[in-house]
Amino acid sequence: MRWEKQGLIYAPDGSRDWAVQYAFPPTPHRLSDEVLRIYVAFCDVSTVGRLGYVDVDPRNPGRVLGVSERPLLDIGQDGAFDENGLLPTSIVQHEGKLYLYYVGYQLGHKLRYFQFQGLAISEDGGHSFRRAQRTPVIDRSDAELVNRTSAFVMRDEGVFKMWYVGGSDWTLARGKSLPVYNMRYLTSDDGVRWGAEGRVVMDFQSPDEHAFGRPWVLRDSRGYRMFYSVRSHSRGYRLGYAESPDGVTWTRLDDQVGIDVSAKGWDSEMVQYSSVVTVEGRTYMFYNGNNCGQTGFGYAVLATD
Repeated sequence: MRWEKQGLIYAPDGSRDWAVQYAFPPTPHRLSDEVLRIYVAFCDVSTVGRLGYVDVDPRNPGRVLGVSERPLLDIGQDGAFDENGLLPTSIVQHEGKLYLYYVGYQLGHKLRYFQFQGLAISEDGGHSFRRAQRTPVIDRSDAELVNRTSAFVMRDEGVFKMWYVGGSDWTLARGKSLPVYNMRYLTSDDGVRWGAEGRVVMDFQSPDEHAFGRPWVLRDSRGYRMFYSVRSHSRGYRLGYAESPDGVTWTRLDDQVGIDVSAKGWDSEMVQYSSVVTVEGRTYMFYNGNNCGQTGFGYAVLATD
């Protein structure tokens, strides 16, 4: 694989008080023939995220058609798992509705924060969302005490399949306290009720690695392919790639991902949180750059040679 970078698409300009900074992680959905909607979290000055979107031309994603004026989904009520922010990770069409899976943030005292996965549903094609429930659809387990998060979900073979990251530990990386979590897998009959504890399907290759970021899974005649982020003590986030015959047993092939940081600019320090879609024969990767998406998101095109 070789990806040709096309540049930054959008970063907040500070004109909206709920969307001062960040635009992450890019989560695309084809709204119509003329609009590709990229769901993201925009953050306020306190880094509290709310659900928004950037609409782009599906034939030329560098052309922005519109940006949300107000949140499509606001933070949860006091005491809820998403009281201090949320961000989208995956969207699934099911029975005429859109299921939007999102991460909810709750601040801690001895730990900086907790992350668990929620679900919001749209019945108008993605123009508005309501919470399916006020609690997470995957909450803490004995093996995933502080994080069950960053889920990608697809409906496949008659069931919902979820790849997500989970764990119970934190580490000090580059002078900052950060969570430790590996890649896990669950299934569900209805997309709402999931297993109590996920199966580990991908782990770290070296002591330098301590976390994975939001996976994005594709399936074709060759099996399953996963684009994901991996965070290390030495370099921060980079993009990775893996393949699987069954969606459970994965082989990491990070050297084949075909994209890395730039020499300078908005994605010169990190690249992460990729999503991959094919539109009319062209395959696009949307991704974030420096400081985990604070500099916005851009895209690359899969080279055909």
